[in-house]
Amino acid sequence: MPTNETVPQRITVLGAGSWGTSFAKVLADAGRDVTMWARRAELAEEIAERGSNERYLPGVRLPDSLHATSDATRALDGADAVVLAVPSQTLRANLSGWLELLPDSGPLVSLAKGVELGTLKRMSEVIVEVTGVDERRVVVVAGPNLAREIAREQPSAAVLACTDHERAVSIQRASFNEYFRPYTHTDVIGCELGGSCKNVIAMACGVAAGLGYGTNTMATLITRGLAEIARLGAKLGADPLTFSGLAGVGDLVATCSSPLSRNRTFGERLGKGESLDQAQQATGGQVAEGVKSCSSIRELANEQGVDMPLTDAMHRLCHDGRSPRQVGAELLGRAKKPEWD
Repeated sequence: MPTNETVPQRITVLGAGSWGTSFAKVLADAGRDVTMWARRAELAEEIAERGSNERYLPGVRLPDSLHATSDATRALDGADAVVLAVPSQTLRANLSGWLELLPDSGPLVSLAKGVELGTLKRMSEVIVEVTGVDERRVVVVAGPNLAREIAREQPSAAVLACTDHERAVSIQRASFNEYFRPYTHTDVIGCELGGSCKNVIAMACGVAAGLGYGTNTMATLITRGLAEIARLGAKLGADPLTFSGLAGVGDLVATCSSPLSRNRTFGERLGKGESLDQAQQATGGQVAEGVKSCSSIRELANEQGVDMPLTDAMHRLCHDGRSPRQVGAELLGRAKKPEWD
């Protein structure tokens, strides 16, 4: 596929959690020169010298060509592209600290999936606002991206969304390898909403599993969850077809179904009667994005006049003191209506 956009060769990944490390491995296995930045010096040393990140990806051998440092200046020196791999609610603060170090050109690739509390901005909007870059430099990674499966080189696909299609193609070429197949898209709004909202629906599926409910309940939650995501997307100008693809139903099914999903695991613990703190420990201390996103997405939906009952239920469960059975009863007691209303 012809493109005028140069394929980046030297790529910096800022963040060394499970998804950041997995995507760095994807890029290195695709032949790129990759440097990771880790906040903790001991983690950077482990990645660089032992080729492992046991806290986030236990048992995974990282490529020898993958470099790591805890010095952001060193990590960003000479970068052709930058991958932002920090949690959504910390992206703004981290970006502000890196602002003077970012390259003047080249793609900024967002792995974060969420809607920012307070501003209700998607991650690409946060990046543009903080850095002042043209939105055409921002590429969003979406789709069924369970980090541990990708790190184990199980066949996976993703969507790379950018308003500049040629720039999406450049990251596609930079990341394509024998186990990772990226597709391109220009619907940034739809891809980001799919990636943000699915975390909330995955929590709901986890709660249902914790309560002992079965396949019918899961299928209902996934389908009705997709419907409310699509309603919000339509209101905000997304392409409806996006939600039928990898960034919509693909990501939703993976995150709602897999025990590797932090959000599903978190919800399952809540469903079994554990507190928020206990459930967080069950995810190994890693961030379950849906806990905060349920509030920001709920506020965004209310602002837009969009009905999102599952998202509202998860907010009430996590932040208003409702029990799993209470929110379940409230959902089942909603007014009867046609399916597509």
